[in-house]
Amino acid sequence: MTADLVFGSIPSFYREVYDIVCPNQEQVDRDLFVQLLVKSSLPKHVIMQIWDLIDTQQGFMTRNGLYKALALTALAQQGKTVSDKLLETFSGQELPKPSLGDLSDLKAASLKIRRERMPNVLCFDFKDLCDIDSIKLELVPEKKGIILKHVEYEVTSKRHKATVLRRYNDFVALHELLTARFAYRIIPRLPPKKLGASREFIEQRRKCLRRYLNIVARHPQMHDDKLVKFFLTFAGNDVQYKIKEQFRGIPDEFMTSDMASKAKDLVPMDTQQQLAISKEHIKLIHSNVAKFKEIAEGLVCRSTNYATDMLQLGRQFSIMSNDTTPITAWATGTSKTWERLQRGFRILSVDFASIADKSSQAAIDEEEGVVEKLAFFEDLILAYKDLCERHEKGVLHDHQRAIQKMGQYKKKKMSATVQNSDTVAVDQLEQKILEQEGEIANMENRNFYSLHCLQMETQLIYTYLDIFYEIVSCLARVEKETGSELSRIWSAMEPAVSTLSPNKEMINSKYTGLNL
Repeated sequence: MTADLVFGSIPSFYREVYDIVCPNQEQVDRDLFVQLLVKSSLPKHVIMQIWDLIDTQQGFMTRNGLYKALALTALAQQGKTVSDKLLETFSGQELPKPSLGDLSDLKAASLKIRRERMPNVLCFDFKDLCDIDSIKLELVPEKKGIILKHVEYEVTSKRHKATVLRRYNDFVALHELLTARFAYRIIPRLPPKKLGASREFIEQRRKCLRRYLNIVARHPQMHDDKLVKFFLTFAGNDVQYKIKEQFRGIPDEFMTSDMASKAKDLVPMDTQQQLAISKEHIKLIHSNVAKFKEIAEGLVCRSTNYATDMLQLGRQFSIMSNDTTPITAWATGTSKTWERLQRGFRILSVDFASIADKSSQAAIDEEEGVVEKLAFFEDLILAYKDLCERHEKGVLHDHQRAIQKMGQYKKKKMSATVQNSDTVAVDQLEQKILEQEGEIANMENRNFYSLHCLQMETQLIYTYLDIFYEIVSCLARVEKETGSELSRIWSAMEPAVSTLSPNKEMINSKYTGLNL
C-alpha cells in the first residue's frame, strides 16, 4: 500500500498504539507490530494479507503504515475482506478502532526494547512513573502494647491490589535492606522515631512514610523487585523479622544486573563533568523548591487561620442571635435595634460558617496538592544528594583505596626483590598483587556501574520536574474555586447585612418569619 493514509480522521487510540510500538519515535518496531497483530485474534492468512498491504519493502515500518494496519485490522474483525481499497469509503469519517485487548504486556515489551537500544536514557516520562503504582497510607486506631502503645499504618498498593498493616519498625527493616540491595539508587530518608509523639508529629510522619513508599514503589528499578513486592503484599505477622529472614544476604543490584558487565561501555567520557554540572543545577532547584514549600505552607496556614477566624465570627454572631436576656422598654425605649440585629446575626452566623468551611477545604487541598507534592520532590532531591555522597564516600573511595593498596604491595615486592629476600615472601606478595588486581577490577566495574546508575537517577530527578505542572495547576484551581465560592457567599450575604441597617424600617420578607 504505497499511498499515504488520507481517508478518514485518526482516532486517539491509533496514537496510543503508536506510542507503544514505536520505541524510538522514528519507526515502528516490527517485533512489537507482529505481537500487536496477533492480539487481534484474526486468522493467520488475514494477518499476512494485512502485512503484505502495508509492507513498504524499506526494511522498516512508518507511522502511516501502522495506522493503515490498525484500520484494516478493525475492518477485518468486522468480517470484511482485506483489500487496498477498503479505506476509501471512510472519507470524512473517523477510522474504525480495532479490538486488541489488554496492551499492558506490549507496553512492558516496548519499554524493554527502548532500554536495550538506549541504555543511557531513562525511557520513562512523569506519567509512566505515576502509573507504576500509587500508595495510600492511613493511620489505624492506636493499640496499646504491654508497656507502650504503638502506631500502625494501613498500606494500600494500587498495583498489587493489596492492603497490609505495617509498623514503623517494619519500615526501618525495609530501609536497611533497600540500602544494601540498591546502594546505587535513590533511597529516600526515613522520618525519625520518637517516643511519646504528639498527634501532629504522628500525622507528619504518616505523610513522610507515604512519600517514602511512593518514591520506592514508582522507581524504575525498585518497583518490580521481590523485596518491595513482599513489603507491599505480605499479610502475616512479625514483618520486620520475616522480611529480614527472607532477604538478608540477597545480592546487591550490581551482582544481578545485566548491565554490570558492560558498565564501562555505558559511561560517557565526560560523565564526571556532566555529573558536577547537574549536581549544581539540582542544588539550585532544591533551594527554590524549599522556598516554594515554605511559601505554600504559609498559604495553608493563612487559609486555616482565616477559616478559624470566620468560624469564630460566626459563633459570636450565633451567640448574640440566640441571647434570651429579657430586654424591657426601660432600657430600649422605642428602639427595635436589638431585635433587628438578632435576626440579621442568625443569618450571618450560617454564612460565616460556610466561609469557614470553604477556607478549611482550601487549606486541605493546598496541603495535599501543593505542599505534599513539593515535599515529595524535596524528599527525592535529598535522596539524590545522599546517593551522590554514597558514590563519593563509598565505591569511588573504595576503588581509590584498592589502587593505593596495590601500589603498596608493588613497592614491597620491589624492595624484597632488590634486597634478595626470601623467595617465599616475594611469592606471597605476588599472590597478593594478583588478588588485589582482581579486587581493583571489581571495584572499577562497580565504580562505572555506580556512575551509570547516577546518570539514570539524575534523569529521574529531571523527569519528576513535571510534578510542577500538577503543583501549579492545583494551586490555580484551588485559589480560583475558593475565591469564586467565597465571592458568591459574600455577595449572598448582602440581604442579611442590609437588615442590620438602622435605616431599614421594613425587614425583608425572607427573614420576617424567623422566631427568636
